[in-house]
Amino acid sequence: MFHLLDIKKNPEGLSFSEKLDLKANLQSRNPEILNIEEVTANGQVKYENKMYFLDYSLSYKLTLPSSRSMEPVLLEQSYPVTEIFMEEADLRNLAGDIDEELVLVIEGEQIDLSESVADNILLSIPLKVLTPEEEASAAFPEGEDWQVLSEEDYAASQAEQKKANSPFAGLAGLFEE
Repeated sequence: MFHLLDIKKNPEGLSFSEKLDLKANLQSRNPEILNIEEVTANGQVKYENKMYFLDYSLSYKLTLPSSRSMEPVLLEQSYPVTEIFMEEADLRNLAGDIDEELVLVIEGEQIDLSESVADNILLSIPLKVLTPEEEASAAFPEGEDWQVLSEEDYAASQAEQKKANSPFAGLAGLFEE
């Protein structure tokens, strides 16, 4: 956590390198998370023109179930994060000059790094997670009386079905010479 007064006192900003344990927090917010480890945030927070800039590099190892087979899949993620914070009074005073959707309002007297990291991890969880074998294979799961089709296969089967259901399909071959 960074106290606002500490950030304002340092014009060059406060640097940080943090290892965070967010497993319980993240699993309570998203039960699909099987495991998360080695969460590190390295960066800086600084104050400028009534705004607090939180810039850091986030990296972690996240284990999620495969969206096809439910097998555990380890994803190693690393990306930059930039967030802009303002105190509510300052935001109200500059309401016309700043896009309020891009600015986060500070609640209290501090900026919570762990909350920022947790939110960014949750926002970066992919919808499609596959094991390396599933990515390499073109086969989709299937069962009794059902199967998963790719969009191309589905479009082709719909075109075939449309052709077969045409009212003129019964006349095919009648006028062949």
